Amino acid sequence: MQLSQFAKSYKSVAVNTSTPGQLTLMLFDGALRFMGMAILGFNEPNFVRRNEVIHNNLIKTHNILLELQISLNMRVEGEFPGRMCALYEFMMNQIREANLKKEVAPIRVVERLLGEIRGAWAQMLEKSSNNNHMAA
Repeated sequence: MQLSQFAKSYKSVAVNTSTPGQLTLMLFDGALRFMGMAILGFNEPNFVRRNEVIHNNLIKTHNILLELQISLNMRVEGEFPGRMCALYEFMMNQIREANLKKEVAPIRVVERLLGEIRGAWAQMLEKSSNNNHMAA
């Protein structure tokens, strides 16, 4: 089996065996990775290739943010779902602006916000996992 096939197989197993919480963490990680790749694209000297790398990675980021927004349970009581929905909308607007104007600053804003959310999510998953292990 070639390395690329092995990586695809591993990724498929990881996705298929993950909890919803772990899948959400994977989405955060993917969006952060694609934003990082878009930022690196600004260093590409070839104008066409530069715009292609930035655009493609920001589209992927936008799609992940949309998936995160869609997956919110709006039936949950309280302000949290509505605030998260608005925050994801803000982040998607920043990504669209960055893509349209080919600017790094809006990407950095989203990177910081999503990084904080990702950190809190990972911490929540870890606490939940620790509590489940203690109960067993």
